[in-house]
Amino acid sequence: MSVSVSASTSDATPGLSASSLLLMALACGLCAGGNYFNQPLLHSIAGHFSVSESAAATSVTLAQVAYAGGLLLLAPLGDKLQRRGLAVSLMLLAAVGQALCGFSQNLPMFLLGTLLAGLFSVAAQVLVPMAAALAQPGQSGRAVGWVMSGLLLGILLARSVAGMVSGAWGWQAVYQGASLVMAVVALWLWKALPASRNPVPVSYGQVLSSMWSLLRSQPGLRQRTLVSALAFASVSVLFSTMALQLSSGPLGLGDGQIGLIGLAGAAGALVATQAGRLVDKGLGRVSCAIGALALLLSWPMLWVGGSHLGWFVLGMVVIDLGLQCLNITNQATVAQLMPVARGRMNAVYMTGYFTGAAAGSALGTLAWRINGWQGACALGVALALMAALETFRMRKSHGLQQPMAAH
Repeated sequence: MSVSVSASTSDATPGLSASSLLLMALACGLCAGGNYFNQPLLHSIAGHFSVSESAAATSVTLAQVAYAGGLLLLAPLGDKLQRRGLAVSLMLLAAVGQALCGFSQNLPMFLLGTLLAGLFSVAAQVLVPMAAALAQPGQSGRAVGWVMSGLLLGILLARSVAGMVSGAWGWQAVYQGASLVMAVVALWLWKALPASRNPVPVSYGQVLSSMWSLLRSQPGLRQRTLVSALAFASVSVLFSTMALQLSSGPLGLGDGQIGLIGLAGAAGALVATQAGRLVDKGLGRVSCAIGALALLLSWPMLWVGGSHLGWFVLGMVVIDLGLQCLNITNQATVAQLMPVARGRMNAVYMTGYFTGAAAGSALGTLAWRINGWQGACALGVALALMAALETFRMRKSHGLQQPMAAH
């Protein structure tokens, strides 16, 4: 099929209230954050199932792979189906996956729950382009920034909440409570959001086949996806190894303490709405440059922080700030490239983004096995450097180009 930009690219119900944006942000935070509960809990999960910490750490990579698969196969349905119903259905299914994790009796059952929760948590990536579609003209970057702030805070706070809940009631209570809250918020979304549908709906086969065409024909989509994938790969090296270092290294922290460190990274999410505003003002390159430099500067801090808690906390703040600047700017820019294919453009971008995360998690675990914290930091800074080089190679603008026909 060929995808073209027509005059009727806006949704029938323009504009979103502040309360609706906040609810969408909350839903995105719950969906995305659920994939990060396991990161500060690896030691406890391994002990509960009597397996090695490396075996438990496979759940980190699995969550990212499942999310990437959902982005590729499920998120593009936002260009075909009624978005509110799709988002609510996916969120309820993700809640089922979280419940399965919370009541699992063995590691395979826990991994199955992780797989389901990750696959269906892409409800968040139906809501993000929905926010852009329903926003008033000239406000899409702001809308994406607000919703993504919730998503990013969910990711960052998930580790802290998981650690604290685990310390008080055990790690399984984290998943049991999350499944209940997600179900309630999903039903709230159904009542609060307007119906929203792509004005040019296409078949599922056309949706999937056109995604490759979009990737080939949109240079802005390709470059921004690559930059964000490399950046998230770098940060995922940290996510997959920090609990192992902080619990077994010279700091010897417990689940609750490791979770509290995740609160430091929440400062990075505060830049999300500002990054979206910069895109609306045509200053996205400034935000990207800040993000790339922050990513690079964080890793020396984290390397020293492996044995000095203050440096580790500072490194967490800086690395999360860097990732959020890059991701919000790139995602908001991609949302503006081709409104009629917004769901598919976002799906391509986020599939690449979380593929990078999955690769970073897997490589980070391998680097840890080979050379511990020093190996993880060396890998992290190498990926950050690649992301920075690609950031500064991006052209000042990418003209809107029509995708080639997809068959």
